[in-house]
Amino acid sequence: MASAPLRSPVELTLRGVLLGGVITLLFTAANVYLGLKIGLTFATSIPAAVISMAVLRAFRDSTILENNIVQTVASAAGTLAAIIFVLPGLVMIGWWQGFPFVTTATITATGGILGVMFSVPLRRALVVDTVLPFPEGRAAAEVLKVGEESRHGGAESAKGLSAIVASTLAAAGFSILTQTRLIAGEAAHFFRVGAGATGVSAGLSFALLGAGHLIGLSAGLAILLGVVVGWWVVLPILTAAAPQAGDVAVWANGVFRSDVRFFGAGVIGVAAIWTLLRIAKPVIGGLRASLTAARGDSVAIEERDLPIGVVAVVSLATLVPVAVLLHSVVSGGPLAGHEWALVAGSLLFVAVIGLVIAAVCGYMAGLIGASNSPVSGIGILSVIAAATLLVGLFGRGGEVAQTQALVAYALIVTGIVFGVATISNDNLQDLKTGQLVGATPWKQQVALVIGVCFGSVVVPPVMQLLYTSFGFAGMPGAGPNALAAPQAALISALAQGVLGGNLNWTMIGWGALAGVAAIALDEALGRAGRLRLPPLGVGLGIYLPMSATLTVVVGAVIGHFYDRRADTLPDAEAAKRLGVLTATGMIVGESLWNVVFAGIVYETGTETPLALVDGFEGPALIAGTLLFALVAWWLYRRTRKLHAA
Repeated sequence: MASAPLRSPVELTLRGVLLGGVITLLFTAANVYLGLKIGLTFATSIPAAVISMAVLRAFRDSTILENNIVQTVASAAGTLAAIIFVLPGLVMIGWWQGFPFVTTATITATGGILGVMFSVPLRRALVVDTVLPFPEGRAAAEVLKVGEESRHGGAESAKGLSAIVASTLAAAGFSILTQTRLIAGEAAHFFRVGAGATGVSAGLSFALLGAGHLIGLSAGLAILLGVVVGWWVVLPILTAAAPQAGDVAVWANGVFRSDVRFFGAGVIGVAAIWTLLRIAKPVIGGLRASLTAARGDSVAIEERDLPIGVVAVVSLATLVPVAVLLHSVVSGGPLAGHEWALVAGSLLFVAVIGLVIAAVCGYMAGLIGASNSPVSGIGILSVIAAATLLVGLFGRGGEVAQTQALVAYALIVTGIVFGVATISNDNLQDLKTGQLVGATPWKQQVALVIGVCFGSVVVPPVMQLLYTSFGFAGMPGAGPNALAAPQAALISALAQGVLGGNLNWTMIGWGALAGVAAIALDEALGRAGRLRLPPLGVGLGIYLPMSATLTVVVGAVIGHFYDRRADTLPDAEAAKRLGVLTATGMIVGESLWNVVFAGIVYETGTETPLALVDGFEGPALIAGTLLFALVAWWLYRRTRKLHAA
């Protein structure tokens, strides 16, 4: 008698897609508001996984794979919301008077779908055949595993659950305290060095500490090298060249934003090109494997991506609405008569630069995590490249209306490429989670496309609501309560700078030379068999504010010494896993709280809705630093005792 065929585990289900869609809508709205208000967004994969497990627990046939699909769909929220770093610039320059639904949704959706497609052939190179840590992907996988194991009991799952719950509560509690202003959320001190200035700044963030533990010592030390170069070498030199009186912190941070950040963008640009060259061979191998899979069923189900033929067809089909959109932008305006040349060149730009950016962003996400990856740096390089191509075609010094139209066109093209960057940055992180829990890649890729569609529908009305309610700083008629939208202001200023001929090319050029030096150092260390320092990590350390990087470095060092101590214990792997779960809980706690806090900010209309005191900076800094160190020490000590129990 023939045995009954085995049923495939529940994975891509209607209820999972609908639940992911609801979470996507809520999280996208929250992220759009928070990003425009204070320039920050929160990662949504882990909070979505937690919510999914809580909801789907009521269904007896739910599985870890179905929960993974929910978080994959919902992860589009944190990524698509990043379009706010580009599109408000169109309002700021006076090109748009609001956010037209169809146009905004088309820019968001086409960029996102291309991001999914372009990252499909990268999975084998960057997720499977790699040593990249993918910190958030690992963290999400651990959350899903602990949730699944807790349904079946067992001593080890109880220990894991205890570790993740303790660090989650600690991280969330500390984040709430920082919002009350009773303790500081950042420890910073800026000072003069001769005629110049520099400083030390570390975010008191358990999410950053946990991310550092997960990325490892190599990436952590590369970031530290970037911090040293950017903040303690380049910044003192530049500030000494133009001394100022007054507040040292304002002076130092102003020079960082206007000069050092462009230096970092130059490093990232060169390191990105080098990274692309290094991963070219495995990417080609991934394409070959995809073609092999398309010809038969010889590939295991957990290794099956979307067929490469489907990827090609969807990518080409997505370029059609892009062409229609760009043609409508040009026709009938100051650029009329150049429609087809602009559209053809832009489609080539989106396809070629999009593929490059997908690879670079995927690598950066694997190195440091999707939340900490400087996608805005990629946006800077994209808008510079797009505007430079337009200068080559139209030159500089044209009429005001033509220049405005060129700036708007550059921003729209950058918006599409930015969608590619953000989604590929997130997609590969999700695929790492899927690999660790045994998911089917093609089902995750379909789920992310669905998530992109959900998110694209909610972005335009939320942005329109915020535009009519508050407006944006720098736009015509902006009021006192206008939202800052800092990244959009920077990227639109860059487009105007390139087309107007006043961009800071000097610092970008010096940064490119520093990038070459970072590559040479990394290669020399590799040949000597020493710990390598990834050049992109160095670029991140220069480009990102020190408050966002120094704590990551501390976490990497703590994680290294924790693992060394674990190696001396009887069950080293179990001890290390508890360390990973503790670090994961730090990210979970802060991420979940940020979801709640975004809603509170929206409801109250103020950036500091929970502040209990004002002018308490000195004592709050001391209290915050001491409490952060004490809680971190307690969590790791508790984890060691938990393993010994």
